[in-house]
Amino acid sequence: MNVGIVAQRGNRRAANLAADLQSRLNETDVTVRFDDETAHALDTTGVDVTAFATCDLVVSIGGDGTFLYAARGAHDTPVLGVNLGEVGFLNAIPPESAVEAVMAEVEALREGTSHARNVPRLAASVGDWTGEPAVNEVVVQGPRRGRGGGIDVEVRVDGSPYTSGHVDGVLVATPTGSTAYNLSEGGPLVHPRVDGLVVTEMCADGGMPPLVVPPDSDVVVNVSGAHSAVVVSDGRNAHEVEPPVDVHVGRTDPPVRLAGPAADFFEALNKLD
Repeated sequence: MNVGIVAQRGNRRAANLAADLQSRLNETDVTVRFDDETAHALDTTGVDVTAFATCDLVVSIGGDGTFLYAARGAHDTPVLGVNLGEVGFLNAIPPESAVEAVMAEVEALREGTSHARNVPRLAASVGDWTGEPAVNEVVVQGPRRGRGGGIDVEVRVDGSPYTSGHVDGVLVATPTGSTAYNLSEGGPLVHPRVDGLVVTEMCADGGMPPLVVPPDSDVVVNVSGAHSAVVVSDGRNAHEVEPPVDVHVGRTDPPVRLAGPAADFFEALNKLD
């Protein structure tokens, strides 16, 4: 059995916990792989995070950002999150319970009794290009935020027009992502058991309220009124597009598979500023 471990970059506590997990896992004939950054912190050999797609389990130690990084490499391998951050919507395991939780999940995998929960991913597409899958949100925006950097948009949901006007951008979020960038842009909180997508305009001149649509919706953002625009997945890998253009956003496979116990949504909400 192979277990991949990602520790939060620059966090000595996370690196130490990764080393403790390696020792315990090696005692039970489990091979441990570290991503390159974690390996560097521990002065050992690492692999590119994309190699974690061939592991049986991936362990993320840190905050939600670390989890997103681990999930990008995991593909459809189950991910167990250890929370060293402030909120922890994706990371349910406290650090003092990490070794016990990881060992229990390894045993469940060996016995065939592990049950991972699916968390949806989104992807944007323009013509032949498809963006990197996002766990939280896809944003279509102008070349920069603020005065003089916006775009004109028409947003359609399954072919029906929803809103149009001048905006900084349009954000499409999963229920998981509703607590992230979407929330800071005035979008609604969505409980993780509610299946849908959230469409939120960013700094719109007029416009419509945020909208929750069915999970299999095709959200199309038609962009015009600017020399360029960018499509961003989970805050990274900005892809420039040339208006006028239709950007399609919808669910994509595989979903993230969450291992271990579920986080308490309302407890995590109480940690928000």
